[in-house]
Amino acid sequence: MYDVIALGELLIDFTPSGKSEQGNNLFEANPGGAPCNVLSMLKKCKKSTAFIGKVGNDIFGHLLKNTLGEVGIDDKGLKMTDDVRTTLAFVQIDEMGDRNFAFYRNPGADMKLTEDEIDETLIKNARLFHFGTLSMTHEGSRKATKRAISYAKQNHLLISFDPNLRPPLWDSLDTAIEQMKYGCSVCDILKIEDKELEIMTGQKGIDAGIKYLQQNYSISLILVTSGANGSRAYCNNKMVEKMAFLTNKTIDTTGAGDTFFGYCLSYILDNSIETITEEKLSKMLTFANAAASLVTTRKGAIKSMPDIEEVENWIHSCNQ
Repeated sequence: MYDVIALGELLIDFTPSGKSEQGNNLFEANPGGAPCNVLSMLKKCKKSTAFIGKVGNDIFGHLLKNTLGEVGIDDKGLKMTDDVRTTLAFVQIDEMGDRNFAFYRNPGADMKLTEDEIDETLIKNARLFHFGTLSMTHEGSRKATKRAISYAKQNHLLISFDPNLRPPLWDSLDTAIEQMKYGCSVCDILKIEDKELEIMTGQKGIDAGIKYLQQNYSISLILVTSGANGSRAYCNNKMVEKMAFLTNKTIDTTGAGDTFFGYCLSYILDNSIETITEEKLSKMLTFANAAASLVTTRKGAIKSMPDIEEVENWIHSCNQ
């Protein structure tokens, strides 16, 4: 029995790591990919996890497979292919720690996951299924994703969704919005950035965007993240807002949203959505915001997730 199974991209984030003696840019190969970032945080919360996806049978694919083992994510659903290379992403980080991505994915192995590679037995032995949109940018992996979602529905799993919009990876923004809306139509828990909310709904401002979601979808818990401006939770006719934990130690915001969501999913698995109180939502957001803040002081994501004691100490230090 798994607490959470996630499907999607597993890749290498090449993050800036200074200059060589010749003045050339150096990059560090950090294991990443939003779904596994989420699973890594869940492992820090003592949850059992498994991953479904595909990497190349190459040096980076084996590095990623080994990384899953190191952090304790079950790799039974991970496929390796000789036909396509592992997806790579080069990350440019500005002085505020914000990122731009250059993806090497034309195609990448994560795009080549097929319907017949989805194991229903793996999914039905879980409590929650998690996915994003990067596995839906192309037809083959889109069908695989929707097959997995159908298995999750049939077996009565909770379903969580993070759009994680990356416009350069789509043939058009309209297609991306269509798949984002599909995700909203099947999920119980949604985590979405404020800018993504505006793009998907066509509404200005968080309040208008949330109203659109509530009128068009039946999502039990909606989480809206706004970077340095904190986060909101909408659940059971309640809205809770918490400010971010700001720090001057930020060096890389990669995985901050995934850290936030990973903790929230862990909390929801321990506290039923149907009966969750405003007080508990407040506690959840405070801790998730702190975890996200802490991970920005480290490079990379999968190997950088904080454990619970580290987050508690971070909250204490920030409140002094």
